[in-house]
Amino acid sequence: MGAQSGKDMLIKVDLTGDGQFRTIAGLRATRLSFDAEQVDVTSLESAGGWRELLAGAGVKSATIAGSGVFRDADTDARARQVFFDGATPEFQVVIPDFGTIAGPFQVTGLEYAGRHDGEATYEIALASAGALSFTAL
Repeated sequence: MGAQSGKDMLIKVDLTGDGQFRTIAGLRATRLSFDAEQVDVTSLESAGGWRELLAGAGVKSATIAGSGVFRDADTDARARQVFFDGATPEFQVVIPDFGTIAGPFQVTGLEYAGRHDGEATYEIALASAGALSFTAL
């Protein structure tokens, strides 16, 4: 995969639960992280005293973070609603020339800021809330 424009990495939300995804507008920065917990099964019999991990046993999770400016009332309202309802709707993260990650996420953080001489901004954080799928491009 060659160099890609960061603006092409998109976070999309299912606005009404009908599978119609819409890009969360105004994002200037987007980040997707994957994590997998380790299950340590090291014992006195471990070869050479090296740590052993149990394959496939750890909890997997993903987090999404984004920050930007307000551009679209519908996606702004949906993010707010999802946060206050504690809902876990379907989201998609589109990574250019790589693929799409999709699945349920919960909005775990929503922050608003603004300066007297600048635009109002927001930050959003999401945590995976179930199994995720990957579709390659």
